[in-house]
Amino acid sequence: MKDTILLVLNVAMTLTGGLGIFLLGMKNLSEGLQAVGGGGLRKFMALAAGHRLAGVGTGITSTMIVQSSSVITVMLIGFVSSGMMTLSQAVNVIIGANIGTTGTVWIVAFAPSPEMLGLSALAIGGIFYFFVRSQRLHDAGLAAIGLGLVFLGLYFMSQGVTPIRTHSGVQALFTSMKATNAGEVALVALVSAAFTAAIQSSAAAIAISMTLATQQLISYEVAVATLFGANVGTTATAWLASIGGPQEAKRTALAHTLSNALGSILFLPFVLDFFVPMGKALFPGWNKVVVAANGHALLPGVAAPIAVTDTVFSLLRGLVLFPFVEPFARLVERLVPARGDVRSRLPELHPGDRISPVIALEQAFAAVSFMRDMCTEALHLAAKILSGEADGEDEGRIIKIESDLDKTQHDVTRFLGVLVAGRLDPASAGSARLLLRIADELESVSDEAATIAKAKRRLRREGQDFSDVSRERLCGLCKDVLAYGDRVSSLLVSPRPKVPLEELRNASKNLHTRVRECRQIQLLRIGPEDPTSPARVLVELDILNALERVRAYNLNIAETIAT
Repeated sequence: MKDTILLVLNVAMTLTGGLGIFLLGMKNLSEGLQAVGGGGLRKFMALAAGHRLAGVGTGITSTMIVQSSSVITVMLIGFVSSGMMTLSQAVNVIIGANIGTTGTVWIVAFAPSPEMLGLSALAIGGIFYFFVRSQRLHDAGLAAIGLGLVFLGLYFMSQGVTPIRTHSGVQALFTSMKATNAGEVALVALVSAAFTAAIQSSAAAIAISMTLATQQLISYEVAVATLFGANVGTTATAWLASIGGPQEAKRTALAHTLSNALGSILFLPFVLDFFVPMGKALFPGWNKVVVAANGHALLPGVAAPIAVTDTVFSLLRGLVLFPFVEPFARLVERLVPARGDVRSRLPELHPGDRISPVIALEQAFAAVSFMRDMCTEALHLAAKILSGEADGEDEGRIIKIESDLDKTQHDVTRFLGVLVAGRLDPASAGSARLLLRIADELESVSDEAATIAKAKRRLRREGQDFSDVSRERLCGLCKDVLAYGDRVSSLLVSPRPKVPLEELRNASKNLHTRVRECRQIQLLRIGPEDPTSPARVLVELDILNALERVRAYNLNIAETIAT
């Protein structure tokens, strides 16, 4: 009994330790590759908006670059939440990401000597990471270290299950898992889905099943059944990323889960009749036994048919969903209806989260985009106030927006401050500082919208209102300032567009001149013939000064984007 307990502890520690090394490697590999790609990955992902097939191709390529479909899905949540991509466009990328993630499985299946590959990658990565000054080579070194840890994790997991073969009791526990009928296949898939959701890596779950199949501890049929569950369990990461986020984030997470779950349910009945025979037919030598140096009989060839089955399954699932992407997206939108409160679109930022820089910047960009939309709404409500079309509810809404954006700017500053304090490549650090400045300018814009609302309230409390001439003059100027702000706001997209800076500077200069002229005209209205005019003029001057500052803040934003 004591020997059995010690054996189980040894196996558990080696397996979990190997899994930890594997997951750490996947994290470093993904972060290193993202850092090497920098803003190029975000620009490449934006191509998905062009064409449906381009979306699928983008998903395949991007996932193969970062070696993680979860990373791509979390990025999609940021894109959809910020309005850069529609849900149907995101579904096209998800189809491609599910296909691209099978590349990791192929690497695992055909690694000739995991321990030597791991040590070699660690040696090369260590040199680049610790001894080379170039930032790009530094990031490439991190990716190489991650790849090395992935291979070493595979090696330790393989070594961990080896002692099981010598103990009949523990071996029986593993070999009791069978997949001889549809019910058993479904049960294995459910267990695999739960395990994958817990470790948040389908690649790790499939690698473990490959290792167990190679050691002949589970059958080939069981290993194939785990693929269908792992592809569902991996969608848990998207749900974690959507917590506290807008409805668009939850829709993207649901689309990922539904597409993978429906695909697994659709093809699960064909595991024993199609997928298992297909793998065996494509690799006739899959069951060739090889005796290892320690005398254990292995099935190293079983990994190849598992990898090809995973790829074929992902391709078939994508082919089935692709013609129905639009109605599928509409179904998801009906299941997760949009909320009327615009505040619900605010992404929640968590400074302590251990997320990659690319994803963090996407989340921060989504928050800044939310601030932009709220500022636009507040300024248009301010225009209604000046024209006399607004009511007390509109004025209260402006004050509420100003208060919300104060909090949002604080959250963005804390979030990006933690990010900048960490390890960032120069491009990402520059983007973080750019977002910090834009968030500050947008918060200031909301302050000026609130200034206009408060000025109108002050005038109303004194029993006065704008004259027809003043109202027409203020509304005309406000309309032009709003048009200028809308033009600048349209530039706040990802990837950054080319900014017509000189044209915007000239337009800003013209607005500045008009504000000065209006100030002079308003001051000339003060006279003995109208005893109440000073109060009205002071309010109108406050509004003009607010519009002048809005103009200046928007110019600052344009200049920041152009840097």
